Amino acid sequence: MGKVAISACLVGEVCRYDGTDNRNDALLEKLEGMELVPFCPEDFAFGTPRPTMDLVETPEGVRAISNASGEDLSTPVEQYAKEFFDKHPEIDLFIGKDRSPSCGVCTAKCYDEEKTLISAEATGLMAAEAKRRGLEALDAEQYLIQKNG
Repeated sequence: MGKVAISACLVGEVCRYDGTDNRNDALLEKLEGMELVPFCPEDFAFGTPRPTMDLVETPEGVRAISNASGEDLSTPVEQYAKEFFDKHPEIDLFIGKDRSPSCGVCTAKCYDEEKTLISAEATGLMAAEAKRRGLEALDAEQYLIQKNG
């Protein structure tokens, strides 16, 4: 396995919504020797820090909705994802941050329009693009379990 697209917060970049990171040394140790290509669609589109957003099932499909303004923030995240994968066609593996509305592979929360939780196993917008392109896609915690098991 060569190039790994990885949520930038996991490699220690300060890009989480609250201006912190999610550096995961155990994960980085398992990925030693692989070329890591960090990404953060939310930091790129909205800066850091920024208001949180949630995935919401709407008549138009699953959208990322700002918790502060109610605005649909999906388009810049989806555009970033498409451009990222177009720029990096050699990516072999996608590792996303668990529970992220952008990067979570199978652990993001999705709500209905009344903000009732309908799934805790949703796919974030960037992870969805990775899956559409046929990439192996895992949440960071899932990757560690597979490599430790």
